[in-house]
Amino acid sequence: MHEINRDTGAHPTDRIAAATSMGAVTLLVGDLDAMTRYYRDVITLTVLDAAGDAVTLGRAGRPLVILRHAPALRHAGAGSAGLFHTAILFESQPALAAALYSLARRAPGTFTGSADHLVSQAFYATDPEGNGIELYWDRDRTEWSWTHGQVEMATLALDPNAFIAEHLSAEGAAAAEGATARDGASIGHVHLSVGDIATARAFYVDALGFDATVTLGNQALFVSAGGYHHHMAMNVWNSRGAGPRMPALGLGRINLVLPGPDALGEVAQRLAHHGFAVRDDGRTLSFDDPWNNTLHATAPARDDG
Repeated sequence: MHEINRDTGAHPTDRIAAATSMGAVTLLVGDLDAMTRYYRDVITLTVLDAAGDAVTLGRAGRPLVILRHAPALRHAGAGSAGLFHTAILFESQPALAAALYSLARRAPGTFTGSADHLVSQAFYATDPEGNGIELYWDRDRTEWSWTHGQVEMATLALDPNAFIAEHLSAEGAAAAEGATARDGASIGHVHLSVGDIATARAFYVDALGFDATVTLGNQALFVSAGGYHHHMAMNVWNSRGAGPRMPALGLGRINLVLPGPDALGEVAQRLAHHGFAVRDDGRTLSFDDPWNNTLHATAPARDDG
């Protein structure tokens, strides 16, 4: 096993900062109350803020999913670009097992599958408005295998009942039955449905600066910063040939967290160089991918004290 080879011959500023991570994902929803109940009671997130037309949910104080009420919008048509799934990364197998146990007890009909991906163990669901969700846990990076800059992943059988039986503690079961578990979690990655992979690569790799970590021909592309297996992915499995999105329920915004203002500035310059419009309010970069998926990039403020 060895680390990814990042010697691409490109100048360092051609790549997004290695310490880049994913921030909260915003979903535009038709039924704010029902969606809040699902992410709180089933997915085991905590309501961190509820003001006006938006509810922010997370774990251990970290925002993960922002639900924004958009009653005037309708669902996109079949085959449209947009969200494939939001992937919530749990810090431990017992924490993941508690969330999976909650899903099995409270909304078993929304469970859609599971897989051992070699780098991770993952369980999938679809929320009440059709947005995909992945709940997963990463194996240690020392157990990942890389070949010619590509991380080795697979889709192997993973029994959800056996996973719960092996990893669910009495404390975790009690938490799933009552108060939300306090264990931390983060947005590990965001997976998109897009129209074609070549255009996705031109934006997410060439312009935004992610490294390609898995390429499945013209079917799917996985990209990351800093040698992670993937922070983002794009596939055409349900959306080949899709054009830019029209306003619709579903994905509202993806947030990227850069390590500092310099890294943020490099992203702005690179996107502009490749001909993509960037909106900069002095704190946040806003830009759209070729399918009108909106991304925001932010960085911690400088500490001058």
